[in-house]
Amino acid sequence: MRVDTGDVTLEVQDSGTGGETVLLVHGFPDTHALWRHQVPALNAAGYRTIAPDLRGFGGSDRPADTAAYAPDRSAADLLALLDRLGVERAHLVGHDWGSAVVQGMAMAAPERVAGLSLLSVGHLGGLLSAGWEQRERSWYVLLFQLAGLAEEWLSRDDFANLRAMLGEHPGAEEAVERMRQPGALTSALAVYRAGLTPEVLFGPPLPLPPLPGPVLGVWSSGDRFLTEQSMTGTEKHVDGDWRYERVENAGHWFPLDAPERLNGLLLDFLAECRASA
Repeated sequence: MRVDTGDVTLEVQDSGTGGETVLLVHGFPDTHALWRHQVPALNAAGYRTIAPDLRGFGGSDRPADTAAYAPDRSAADLLALLDRLGVERAHLVGHDWGSAVVQGMAMAAPERVAGLSLLSVGHLGGLLSAGWEQRERSWYVLLFQLAGLAEEWLSRDDFANLRAMLGEHPGAEEAVERMRQPGALTSALAVYRAGLTPEVLFGPPLPLPPLPGPVLGVWSSGDRFLTEQSMTGTEKHVDGDWRYERVENAGHWFPLDAPERLNGLLLDFLAECRASA
């Protein structure tokens, strides 16, 4: 279904009835379909799931202005989405760029958060303090800043470079097909151009508030873009309970290639949150 948040209209999958709500937020270059293995498991356990396409992705609106893709704009979209759907408090789960968005939601409105699950991407402070190996792995973020050149390079030779970047992504071909749509690739890259600029990466540390606990951080051993330290370093930026889990033998997109392991971790953490509430 499509939901008007007041600024943009988002494509949203809303399923399950009763029980607590889990908001599932994808990252680059995905859509709500990233969660196709988590939604049935969470619904079967009695949770309502809300899985939107972020602005600029999938069936959601694509604003023309790069500044419209700043993380706080997407966080505001999703807080408005919860309002529209009558949800006062939710468990937030974010993968990749979606992790940055749910962190923004938690910082802006901690009273709306029952628990926070960060997949692959931890707190910005953890990322920036993770050392030289993480700097090397983040090379593509600087490429993405180059408007026009990045689009040409990624789409060259029938998107050969984008396919190589996605590597083990189980839905790589689906992602490539989406990026063929007019404006889709530029909108997807805009989240980096608006939210992870060279000033953020190399400038003085930003004064970000801590994340409200409880927080679950999950990193996969086959992640080619993020080091384990970038996730474990998040602990220093959590005000409350912190739990870290490592998923072995899975790549960056482990919601798709290690779904049973992730589903078990999420259900266990959600139960912990309920017990401690």
